[in-house]
Amino acid sequence: MSNSPLVTRIRAVVAAAVGCLAAAACSATATSQPAQPASPSPATSSAPASPSPSAGTPTPSPTASPSPTAPPKFSAKVTKVARDRLRYSWRPGCPVPVGDLRLITMTYWGFDDRPHTGEMVVNRNAADDIVTVFRRLYDWRWPIRKMELVDVYKGDDFDSIDADNTSAFNCRPATGSSSWSKHAYGRAVDINPRENPYVSADGSVAHKNARKFAKRPLDEPGVINPGDRVVRAFERLDWEWGGYWSGIKDYQHFSKGGG
Repeated sequence: MSNSPLVTRIRAVVAAAVGCLAAAACSATATSQPAQPASPSPATSSAPASPSPSAGTPTPSPTASPSPTAPPKFSAKVTKVARDRLRYSWRPGCPVPVGDLRLITMTYWGFDDRPHTGEMVVNRNAADDIVTVFRRLYDWRWPIRKMELVDVYKGDDFDSIDADNTSAFNCRPATGSSSWSKHAYGRAVDINPRENPYVSADGSVAHKNARKFAKRPLDEPGVINPGDRVVRAFERLDWEWGGYWSGIKDYQHFSKGGG
């Protein structure tokens, strides 16, 4: 049978209807598939984040090594002295009563490059001067061998000097004289008597351990030289140095008012 226009049109309509039905079925199939969950992005991960330091918190620095302990500052205590501390150095008839003497307990710098505490008895009118000078010596780290009362040596001046002991009051006459020494008044001090010996007019020295220190000037620890800062410290307070005496030289000796 030949194809008429009517038949051709009917076939075209049927083909279009079949295509539409097929397309609708495909769409229904596609929408019926369950949605697959999206993989979480790194930004929305549920794992807890490591805490970051606050912007205002400084980063701790390594612990610094401790610095060496500084030596203690100079200290001095001036008190009345008990009679039993002067068993050998004071006796009735001395030119100054015990009540006019003072005990100074103070720090000094030793030859071992360390601080020590020593004792010295002086006249009450000389106490401030002595504290002033010995404070300077300590601040300079100027060494002193030892500082004990002469009573440790039973009042024996020779033994105290031989031990290189720095001391002051001792009720005794001046060397080679019948008159009272300034030490008997508590207005004289002997400093490092080994390094600063008493030198006779002929150049001799009574203590063997001091012979190598008989000449001046001498550049050794604890030695007092003409015009040095130790001499000047005493001179500011009107104390005289035995190293300036004519004839004999008493390098260890400083006294208030001379003698």
